Amino acid sequence: MARKTRQQTRKKKAQKGVAIYHDMKVYENFERSALRIFECVKQAEKASPGAPRFLYIDVQGHRNEAGGYDHDAFELIKDFALGYLGDYLTEISTPLMCVRNPRKQRNDLPHILQITHPDDGSNYGYDARSLAIQPREKEPTVRKTAPSVRAIAEYLGLDEAACLVCWRKPVERAHVVPSALGGSMDVRNFALLCPGHHAEAPDVADAESFWAWVDYAELRDSPDKWVDAPEEVKKLLRSHNVRIGKETREPLSFFSDVKEELKSLYGWTGGDFESVAWSDLMDEFHRVLDGATGRHFSIDKKVSTYAWAYDIALRRVKGEAGRVIRATP
Repeated sequence: MARKTRQQTRKKKAQKGVAIYHDMKVYENFERSALRIFECVKQAEKASPGAPRFLYIDVQGHRNEAGGYDHDAFELIKDFALGYLGDYLTEISTPLMCVRNPRKQRNDLPHILQITHPDDGSNYGYDARSLAIQPREKEPTVRKTAPSVRAIAEYLGLDEAACLVCWRKPVERAHVVPSALGGSMDVRNFALLCPGHHAEAPDVADAESFWAWVDYAELRDSPDKWVDAPEEVKKLLRSHNVRIGKETREPLSFFSDVKEELKSLYGWTGGDFESVAWSDLMDEFHRVLDGATGRHFSIDKKVSTYAWAYDIALRRVKGEAGRVIRATP
């Protein structure tokens, strides 16, 4: 029995722990980042029960007017990682500080992470009641011309300018909130997208929904990132069952694409499609389309813009204009 105990002790000492790394991209808000980190911690506990867990967080973009971190990044680091999640980790390293848990790491993680917002008048998500512009930057710079591609890349945390969705070049400067809807020339109101994804991106008055779409498209089109990679990289990826290049699919109708985006990006279910009268939804949809969306590249209809307008219209019809747009982790 004593021998078994010594073996267990040696095994425990040899256990180095699990490193969890999350790079908070500029297109991720607090909710998406928190959910993803939480799922990684749960998977670490499932794969290595009781092993010490070390969380490393980096942040790209997410700068406020003073050059510090914005609300989403600060909330993720201070309130979530160092606050709520701290008891379930052994050590946390962030751009602000590195903290070691003074107590024994807890391993009884909850099954589901529920994110609620304080009822303090804070503005979370798009205010669908007013259809007003909702930028990420609250006090944009007053510059009259667009920043350079290099300046946008530096803000986004990119070593070189490449499409945020597929990593391809060349890139174009894409307004987060279009200038026609009141978007500024502040560097924080720009993304870098290839011509194809620029033409797909939504033209809406809601900055966070633009970034949510970039996040969604990046996951949707992730196999395309590796198409131009060196052969040795492709070989390594294939050995780990990573798909390279998107599968060829039968083309869908415009409204089938809109429906798919409503389900995948905004979390619509069959009940949402049947929850209100079609005539009421369409009346509100056209109000949203006229009041809070624009046109870009002379494209008459965009799947991403229409999906956003339908989601906002449904919220208005159902009287849920105050809720946050649902994000799929």
